[in-house]
Amino acid sequence: MHPNVSPALLATYTTASNGRDEMLDAQGRVKPVWAEFTTHICGLQHSDLAKRFARGDQYLRDAGVLYRQYDEAVSTEREWPLSHIPVILAEDEWATIAKGLTQRADLLELVVRDLYGENKLVADGDLPASLLAQNPAWLRPLVGVKPAARHWLNLLSFEIGRGPDNKWWVISDLVEAPSTAGFALENRMAMTRAFPNHFAGANIHRLAGFFQEFQKTLFSMRGKTDGEIAILSPGQMNQNYAEHAYIARYLGLLLVEGEDLTVQNGRAMVRTVAGPKPVTLLWNRLPGALCDPLELDPGSLLGTPGLLDALRSQSLRMVNMLGSGVLETRALMAFLPKIARKLLGEPLAMPNIATWWCGQQSARDYVLANRDRMMIGSAFSTIPLMASPDSTAIAPQQAGLPELLNSSGAQLVGQEAVTLSTTPTYENGQLVARPLSLRIFMARTSNGWQVMPGGYARVSAGDDAKAFAMQQGGKVADVWVVSDQPVHKPTLLPATQTLRQTANRALPSRAADNLFWLGRYVERAELNMRLFRAYFARINDGATDASPLLRFLRAGPMDDATPAKLASRFGDPLTHALRAAAKIGDRFSPDGMMALRDLVAESDSFNSRITPPDELPREISILLRKIAGFAGLVHENMYNSDGWRFLSLGMSLERASSMAKTLSHLTAPDAPEGALDLALEIGDSVITHRTRFSIFADTASVLDLLALDDQNPRAIRYHISRARRHITGLPGHAESHRLTRVASQVLLLETQLATADTNSLTPESLTHMTYDIWALADTLTATHLV
Repeated sequence: MHPNVSPALLATYTTASNGRDEMLDAQGRVKPVWAEFTTHICGLQHSDLAKRFARGDQYLRDAGVLYRQYDEAVSTEREWPLSHIPVILAEDEWATIAKGLTQRADLLELVVRDLYGENKLVADGDLPASLLAQNPAWLRPLVGVKPAARHWLNLLSFEIGRGPDNKWWVISDLVEAPSTAGFALENRMAMTRAFPNHFAGANIHRLAGFFQEFQKTLFSMRGKTDGEIAILSPGQMNQNYAEHAYIARYLGLLLVEGEDLTVQNGRAMVRTVAGPKPVTLLWNRLPGALCDPLELDPGSLLGTPGLLDALRSQSLRMVNMLGSGVLETRALMAFLPKIARKLLGEPLAMPNIATWWCGQQSARDYVLANRDRMMIGSAFSTIPLMASPDSTAIAPQQAGLPELLNSSGAQLVGQEAVTLSTTPTYENGQLVARPLSLRIFMARTSNGWQVMPGGYARVSAGDDAKAFAMQQGGKVADVWVVSDQPVHKPTLLPATQTLRQTANRALPSRAADNLFWLGRYVERAELNMRLFRAYFARINDGATDASPLLRFLRAGPMDDATPAKLASRFGDPLTHALRAAAKIGDRFSPDGMMALRDLVAESDSFNSRITPPDELPREISILLRKIAGFAGLVHENMYNSDGWRFLSLGMSLERASSMAKTLSHLTAPDAPEGALDLALEIGDSVITHRTRFSIFADTASVLDLLALDDQNPRAIRYHISRARRHITGLPGHAESHRLTRVASQVLLLETQLATADTNSLTPESLTHMTYDIWALADTLTATHLV
């Protein structure tokens, strides 16, 4: 029995006999740093733990923290696999880890500076020339280019593991585009939801201070220029996109993709709704070779042509310079211990996993002699062999290995297989020991390297230390660094006098386009819902599919769609709306995404189940209430920036054009009896009509209310006037006494509606007005969104 804690959860906890455990010491006792937490959880019932874990998981779902599961055909989003038991380390042990990694960060800076500069390491024989010449991560066009930010490296992460000797080893250096720091913060937020009382009272170091210091570093690197600080992301389909969006929101940075950028006269610019704006500092999250298809990989669709030119001219600074990915090469680990003694005058304080480059005879002999405890794979891969799929590694016992090493040794490395320490996870109501590795983050600040006091642990799906990947069932865990003394609780909120305004930061045209179409898709879905509900409401009142009104409705507003096809017409736009929103995760609120996901799920459920016809109007009414709630949430909670204007413009132009088209059919002279009442129902203006007009619906009253009324939020004029106000507020429309083309078009439409009367609104004129509104949307797109 373990001292000081209830045996309820710990009684069955066992660890591997040949390894170390993070919670238990060598004698099987709970380590002091774990005692407080284990006492806390052992005092809870299994049902209480389940509720707490569910709270943490719900936070992650609400925040949109997901991961992508890839297969041969598609990628799908899956729930974030959080292990609800943290990894806990003592402050003094963390300080030792930080010291060793700080030394390594300084070494990597010196190495990359040499590899793209004087190249003395190769000239002096400390590195084989073939490790650069044949290395796809060494970007030859960057040789001789000096970073404008002075340092090559400003943000690093390291994957480390504890071996059976109780020492920590570096498994891999993550340099080019270090990821998951944002996920570490999200894991922490989820854990504070799961254990709020314990976390509040425990001396656990907070993470916000690390991000606060790095934010200061970013603004310092930008200097006094007027350029933007941007994160360059591969886009929504990347497995780390949720983190990119979260970090951009959290630090107040611009999130861009390669297509958002252009290089003009040696300067990187971002395409915005106000025209090109300079980018001074870029935080790259792409593989380096994909960043510039002009000089690097010509097949890249993710990069920006000419980006290297901006780096050469030193008009663009990067958090980590392009080309630094060469430091992640497996084979380099074989030479870093010797290089450290040469460049630093001391051995590595934290050694990396033992590695042998098989391009040398002595290394080949050693690997063959010790093949039973070796992992063998590509020398130039940047993925640790411990984390590589079995398909990419070479079986040490395979026939012909000596011949392979002799013929292709320069392309291969051997790495020692290390048994990693274990940490507890909660599985099926009990604690189970699983192998883990830690990912630790470092940022360069004005005071030197600062290590995040906590991190991101990867926990294996089973006893196999290679099964860390989420696609293989691996989990992630929060890392707590615990002090004996009360800890500082920093925040990203600065003092009032130093507050940086970021709400009006540049709006990339691509982001504005997605907001514009988000508004259009949601409005399009609502119209089709109203048509669907109106159709079946009349079926329930005794009409048949062959009745004149329903035949007219199908032939006109429904565009010859069957009721079944119409149902997909509101499901599909909602799916498109969700995709558009997902592409602007840095600008669309988590609450808005939750509401939209809920709406799409409800719509999918409706389309997948069989509902009796008499229940259909009620079911659609539920969807309409949800869509109204979403629209209200967006308009009441979204900051009234240019992004909000484009979202509102999309909704207004779609509603105005669809109403004009609907009225052109339902007010036609040949429209059957009941068409005018149908128009009022689709326009959600039945009660308003009864209030304003003491007559039954006639053509004049319906046109007055749904076309010409500037106070009715369902009327064409209302939305054209609203669109005119939004367009006036967009960049470029107040700098001259002359109206822009898009401003002229919307003013002409507004004037036409303001001076019209119901007699002049014929079906033909309404059809022409529909086309005019579509033309306005096209001009708006050409002016601001392309």
